[in-house]
Amino acid sequence: MLKSLIAVKKEKVQTFQVLLLDNDSGQNVEVEEAEQVDFARVQEHLASGGSVFITSKNSQKITPPKDRKPNRKQSHIRNVTALYFDHL
Repeated sequence: MLKSLIAVKKEKVQTFQVLLLDNDSGQNVEVEEAEQVDFARVQEHLASGGSVFITSKNSQKITPPKDRKPNRKQSHIRNVTALYFDHL
């Protein structure tokens, strides 16, 4: 009976995308996907003059708009979390 009273909610695994941008003539971009952000790597990349863009991969799942007119009473706000670093 106790088990039926306790609801176990599974948490979704958060996946981050880290884009390491080189600020040179080649403008190379390296993309890393991981459950945890390696801030030592981010700090090293920023120290070498690059830029870093960090976003949650889960927040990118946005459904495309439908062909019909949206109902003005409904809110179509989407939350997207993004961080951009260009220096320390």
